[in-house]
Amino acid sequence: MGIDSFSAVINPPQSCILAIGKTEKRPVFDAKAEQNNLRWADMMSVTLSCDHRVVDGAIGARWIKAFKQYIENPMLLVI
Repeated sequence: MGIDSFSAVINPPQSCILAIGKTEKRPVFDAKAEQNNLRWADMMSVTLSCDHRVVDGAIGARWIKAFKQYIENPMLLVI
């Protein structure tokens, strides 16, 4: 549907809900490259909505950080 990003609404009895937007190519700076420091990367927007009565915001942030690592390197799921 071409949705860039959105915020999902938590419905009881859910404690968290993950909202994932579309993947799009964006230019990113690559400091390791000696020439042509710009490259194209696939990027997507991800939002985790948490019910703070159940899940602390810091725990939700750590979960998103781990999710990002697994999405960027799926082989970590196998190891």
